[in-house]
Amino acid sequence: MLSLLARRLPLTRPAAARAFAATPATLNAAADPQLQGEELIVAKLTDKFQPSQLKVQDVSGGCGSFYAITIASEAFKGLSIVKQHKLVTETLKKEIEGIHGLQIKTIAQ
Repeated sequence: MLSLLARRLPLTRPAAARAFAATPATLNAAADPQLQGEELIVAKLTDKFQPSQLKVQDVSGGCGSFYAITIASEAFKGLSIVKQHKLVTETLKKEIEGIHGLQIKTIAQ
């Protein structure tokens, strides 16, 4: 079957030249919402947990739809990972409504 597919598919595709549609000013403006989203999450988590370590990254390619969070706090001490994550998601409930995905890593100290 693979040999049949290989014969039907062309070996190379013609490359189409494409000009960039965004100017540097547009790119800077597009980066601001990403930073604002990260800063909002950092502020909320800092207020709630006073973390010793906190890293928030927009890993969606800049559109603000997927965040990776690593947080270490004494507030997680003695709690299961599920309960730790639930505390984080409850804190970010409003923000989670507007994003596609969230990766959380909690560390109890």
